[in-house]
Amino acid sequence: MLLIKDCLQMFAPISDEDWAIFSPKFEKQIFKKNSLIIKSGEVENYLSFIETGIVRFWIEAGDNEATFDFAFEKSFFSAYPSFLTQESTNWNIQTLTPTVLWRISYTDLQLIYERTQVGEKIGRLATEHLFVMAAKRKIALLTNTPEELYLMLFQEHIHLIKHIPLKYLASYIGITPQALSRIRKRIS
Repeated sequence: MLLIKDCLQMFAPISDEDWAIFSPKFEKQIFKKNSLIIKSGEVENYLSFIETGIVRFWIEAGDNEATFDFAFEKSFFSAYPSFLTQESTNWNIQTLTPTVLWRISYTDLQLIYERTQVGEKIGRLATEHLFVMAAKRKIALLTNTPEELYLMLFQEHIHLIKHIPLKYLASYIGITPQALSRIRKRIS
């Protein structure tokens, strides 16, 4: 729970009184490797914090799966458009490793926004952060080569990337697994 508090306090300080409202709302859940956390067609009811593990975001693209993001330890994630609108998602979110999550429901998060002084501020700043990260990802996809994209991911998550299968990394970068193998050979 302290990891969550530390992560939230990057956005704004949380008083002991507010933390007493926040903390009991989070529920711990453990997922095995390759578990679906949410699948296309469902409504996202949780905002999740990764204590340990890696998750992959993907959509069905014809006969293939297109990986469009990963989330790593000490970060929040959800199928956020579905979470905000409470409408079904077309995303799938899957664990790539055994994963421990702390989850808060949509309903409980709304209560935190109402009952705490800092809740809405943290929510706004966290959403702004997610928006900036998504914009940077879009720009990177348009301006960087596949090799540069791989190196960026490798540098940001060097200790975790070894747990992601090559086919998912290739899909995330937008190339074939064979092309990624050639890139990895060239830079090693």
